[in-house]
Amino acid sequence: MAGKVAERRKVLREDLINIAEATIARDGLSGLRARDLATQAGCALGAIYNVFGDLNDLVLAVNARTFHALGTDVAAALAQAPQDPTDQLIVMGQAYHSFAAEHHNLWRALFDVERAEGEAAPDWYLAEMGQLFTYIHDPLASLNPKMTQADLLLLTKALFSSVHGIVLLGLDEASAGVRSHNIDAMISLILKQMTAPKSLW
Repeated sequence: MAGKVAERRKVLREDLINIAEATIARDGLSGLRARDLATQAGCALGAIYNVFGDLNDLVLAVNARTFHALGTDVAAALAQAPQDPTDQLIVMGQAYHSFAAEHHNLWRALFDVERAEGEAAPDWYLAEMGQLFTYIHDPLASLNPKMTQADLLLLTKALFSSVHGIVLLGLDEASAGVRSHNIDAMISLILKQMTAPKSLW
C-alpha cells in the first residue's frame, strides 16, 4: 500500500510540474493559481500541498528544469563556437539572449520567484548557476592568465550580470528603449570592450 501511495504522489508531482511549467510559459508567473492547478491535475486543492510545501516550491521545481535547459543551450552554443575566448563569450551571451527571448516567461520566473529574506538559494540553483559561471570563467582565464582566482570569479559574475542586464532591459523595450534586434549587437560590443587587454589587468 505504501508503495502505491508513493507512486501516486510521484505521478501527481510530475503532473503538477508539467502543468505549472505550461502555465508559466503561457501566462507568466502571476498566472499560476493553486485552484487552477488542482482542476487541471484532477486532484483536491490540499493534495498540492501534500506534494509541495507551497506554490514557491512548485515554481522552484519548474525553475530547475528551465535552468537545466538554459545550461544545455549555452553548452551547445559553446561547443560550436570558435576557439577565440572573446568569441566564445559572445556566442554564449547571444545564446543566453536567444533562450530568454524564446522562453521569456519561464526565464523570468528564474529570477522573479519569491524567497524569504535571508533564505539561501537551493543547492540545485547554485549548482546550475555554478555551471554557467564555469562556461564563462574558462575563456576569461585564457584571456587573463595572471589574474587571481578571486578576481576571475568577480569578473565572471560581472560579465554575467552585464549580459543579463542587457537582455532583461532589452526584452522590455519600454524600459530600456533598446529594440530587441539590437540586443545581440550590444552583447557583442560590451563583451569586446570588457575583454580588451587595455580594460583588464
